[in-house]
Order: sequence, then C-alpha cells, then structure tokens
Amino acid sequence: MIESVHRNDFYITNTGKQHLKHMKTKTRTLSEEALEQILTEARTHSVWLPEPVSDDLLVQIYNLMKWGPTSANSSPARIVFVKSPETKAKLLPCMAEGNVEKTKAAPMTAIIAQDMEFYEKLPKLFPFADARSWFAGNNPFIESTAFRNSSLQGAYFIIAARSVGLDCGPMSGFDNAKVDAAFFEGTNWKSNFICNLGYGDSSKLRPRAPRLEFNEACKIL
Repeated sequence: MIESVHRNDFYITNTGKQHLKHMKTKTRTLSEEALEQILTEARTHSVWLPEPVSDDLLVQIYNLMKWGPTSANSSPARIVFVKSPETKAKLLPCMAEGNVEKTKAAPMTAIIAQDMEFYEKLPKLFPFADARSWFAGNNPFIESTAFRNSSLQGAYFIIAARSVGLDCGPMSGFDNAKVDAAFFEGTNWKSNFICNLGYGDSSKLRPRAPRLEFNEACKIL
C-alpha cells in the first residue's frame, strides 16, 4: 500500500514526494574568494601599474558581459576600447580635470556607449515577437530603454572585467557631448560612462568608504 501524508488537507504520495524532491531548484554559490574578487574586496582604482591589457582579455570580457539580461534582450551597449596613444589623446580633452591623469595612465579605457537604434537588432536578438515595432518612432521609450539597459550592461562589464583579473575605474566625470563628437560623429551611438581598465596599484588606494546597511537601503513588504 502506498503511504500518504496529510498536510492541510493536501495529500502527497511517497512517489509524489520523490518527484518534488527532484524538482527542487539547484543553486550554486560562488566561492568566498570569487566574491571578494568581483565585489566585496574589489576597489575602484585611479593609479595603474605599467602592465598592458591584452586584446584577448577584452574579447573575454565582452563574451561574458553579453549574457547579462536586458529588456527584450535589447543589448544596447556598445563599447569603444581606447588603447593607442593617438586615440587616448582624443579622449583626454573630454575628461573632467580630476580624471585626466588617471585616464592618461590607464593602459586601457573603455567608453561604454548606447546605440540609439538598438531596436534594429531586435529581429535577431528577440525573434519571438515584432519587438522592433515597440520602439521605432517612440523616442522617449528608445531613450529610457537605451540608457537603462546600457547602464545595466556597464555593470556587467565591470563584473566581467574583475572576473578575468582586471581592475576597473568607472567614471562619469567627462563631457558627453565632446566624447560623442570625438568618437561617435555620424553614428547612432551616444556615450554613457567611461571605465579605465588595467592592473591597479593597491598601495595607492584610500581606505574603503562605507556602504549602507540592508535596513537603510532595503524594505521587504
């Protein structure tokens, strides 16, 4: 005879219990070392060691960050990696005064941009519906979606860069209009933020600033 257990007038057979057991979500937690590298011990760097960043690492970063979720898989972020001295010379006049030297010294600088015609890629990226029609001609929706999701992808970019062993120095202290004129003239791309990349000099870090506690920043309703 098959046993049954009674829970609030709901009966589950032993076979059913075994089935539910196998349906439990399987989760994996990253190691403490990995969490430290990505978040809890990672720092924003301003002083850089004279070590180059390889092009292969840039490809690895993109191939990780691209899997992060975006609205309707819209993926509006576009990235320009500023590497050569000539290209860096174009960027430096666009930076706020306090960000010039750190950007000059960084072996690599990424301009995280947003493609204001990202929706043209939606037939490829979201083939399940006519998602292009949701955006075409709706400029406020285009702008909010591009900014929100390219910012999300910028966060994925930082996590991906740290995961492959690089340090990051994200910045919003620059003239967007100057960057767009210097790098994106005649395109549909617009700058969002800038992130220096490389191997930071930890000896030059300031003491870490505090963060808000859970109860200061969060509510469970």
